[in-house]
Amino acid sequence: MIAVIDDEASVRKAVVRLLGAAGFAVRGFSSAKEFLDTWHFDRPECLLLDLQMPDISGTEVQRALNVAGAQFPIIIISAHDAPDLREECLHLGAVAYLCKPLDANTLLRAVRPAMGSPAARGVQ
Repeated sequence: MIAVIDDEASVRKAVVRLLGAAGFAVRGFSSAKEFLDTWHFDRPECLLLDLQMPDISGTEVQRALNVAGAQFPIIIISAHDAPDLREECLHLGAVAYLCKPLDANTLLRAVRPAMGSPAARGVQ
């Protein structure tokens, strides 16, 4: 299952719809808190994570998941392509950093290898 966290409903729904049409099991989350409260029950194989959210930032989510020992690939999606944020996210373990508006082909090119990566299978 791919988890998609984005507080923008239109973006979240479009990404969930696109990934579902590509054959992936997908679940959308409207907030980082909603995901963090439930991820350990239904562990995702991959996480698409919005960087700028009102409750908890994407980097804070990455840090929390690192502390918890989560072992699934994270793809950052952001409306802001700031080199320092990109570097920080990749340093924290993100496998990709994509900028909105998301191009369907670019998104799928990031998700497909992430779903086949060792991290997606729980191996480091």
